[in-house]
Amino acid sequence: MIEFGALTGPLPKLGVIAVALFAAAAILARPARARALAILGALVLSPLLLLADIWHSPQLGVVHRHPLVAAVGAVLALALVALLSVAIARRPPLFGALAIFALPFRVPIEAGGTTSNLLVPLYLVVAAGSLAFVVPALLRPEREPDLYRGTRETRWVERLLALYVVLYGLQAIYSSDFEKALQQMVFFYVPFALLFCLLRALAWTPRLIRTCLQLVTALAVVFACIGFVEYATKSVFLNSKLVAANNVHTYFTVNSVFFDPDIFGRFLALVMILLAAVLLYSRRQRRQLDATAVLAILWAGLVLTLSRSSLAALLVGLATLAALRWDLSRAIAAAAAVVALGAAAIAASPNTFGLNQGLNGASAGRAGLVSGGIDLFGQRPLWGYGSGSFVSEYRRENQGTPTSLAASHTIAITIAAEQGLIGEVAYIALLVAAAFMLLRGARSDPARAAIAAAFLALAFHSELYADFLEDPVTWTLLGIGTALAVSRAPGRGHPEARAEEAARIPAPVS
Repeated sequence: MIEFGALTGPLPKLGVIAVALFAAAAILARPARARALAILGALVLSPLLLLADIWHSPQLGVVHRHPLVAAVGAVLALALVALLSVAIARRPPLFGALAIFALPFRVPIEAGGTTSNLLVPLYLVVAAGSLAFVVPALLRPEREPDLYRGTRETRWVERLLALYVVLYGLQAIYSSDFEKALQQMVFFYVPFALLFCLLRALAWTPRLIRTCLQLVTALAVVFACIGFVEYATKSVFLNSKLVAANNVHTYFTVNSVFFDPDIFGRFLALVMILLAAVLLYSRRQRRQLDATAVLAILWAGLVLTLSRSSLAALLVGLATLAALRWDLSRAIAAAAAVVALGAAAIAASPNTFGLNQGLNGASAGRAGLVSGGIDLFGQRPLWGYGSGSFVSEYRRENQGTPTSLAASHTIAITIAAEQGLIGEVAYIALLVAAAFMLLRGARSDPARAAIAAAFLALAFHSELYADFLEDPVTWTLLGIGTALAVSRAPGRGHPEARAEEAARIPAPVS
């Protein structure tokens, strides 16, 4: 209660900085004990900050009226986390499978007066995985050697990730929307940083990679089938704004279990890129046929989202795979042919693509958001308006802005307006370092090629829609990509991964 009382005063800003430092320390710390202490600090401080932020909000009214019920619910949640942590401690690869399975599922929850679709299942998995690592590392440090050893490329990515998280916390101090910055930190940056740390330390054996690919593929097929049902019945399960939009347009957009069709499209596009890697690299005809059939289903689901940004991201991912698998010149020629066909289609029927409405109309108002974000950056080019402030500052500069358009759909513009050149340089450096790490050595490694192509597609999609480090998939790809980059380095790698690889190599014949 003393800690909670302190956080309700002027200390939440210091709390955001502290939790950002904990997350950064979890990423950078090498000794297992130091990393465990940082993870524990982040796990404890994050919910305290959140409670201090929403304690007087209407959605916690049930807690105030029925504290006993709330306490029982909290105990049950902690018991579930404890059970999961025991299972993960016994079988560490289980964390990877559970994290991949939980990635798409969001639960609508009100926080700070707004409704957010939060990754509650993923939070439970991350908390359980964190406890499975923290408890042994603190109680038996001599039995928990640090099995992770980074390379030069992976260490640069880790440093830049930690730097960006700390910068976001520091720049929340002067934000015009500190509440939004706090929620971004505790809902996204901190839990996803812990997710990255845990995935990076796993032994990503071929068996675990295959299991996770099968899981995410099965989920994508199920979600696509839900989209087919929505299209057939002309009804959507979530997002009342999408229902209203479908009622006034001649076309019908599906979103499956996702709140936004573009997020659904992004998920399908990324899974299709992973399956395309199987199609390109596998020599087994049965696998190629299976991958082709699933790709056809997911393609149909992607078309029904009408997400142009997801289609473009898919092309970027496929072009990356083509350049890695074959030759860069052939990939460029194929990309040029696709662009030429697209330009011809637009020229033949410009009204179909909304060009008769102008650039802002064709982009559903996003061109105005980009120009407005650039104007905000021009006013404070060095340090910006503070973390999480884009919505409030854009509305202040553009009175009467519709709520649905009060967010930048270009992540680079968002960072420039909120964090200025300080944040923009850190973001660009992270993007370059991550791309270099993932692409280096990926040409002859199907798993690394798939991860690299998916990451570049996601980065491209974030420039057309939003959410880069606010998307857990980004941290997941970086975590797995980091682990694979280390395990494939000469003389390095997780002992379990090396053991499985050695078991797959036949003994020499004397």
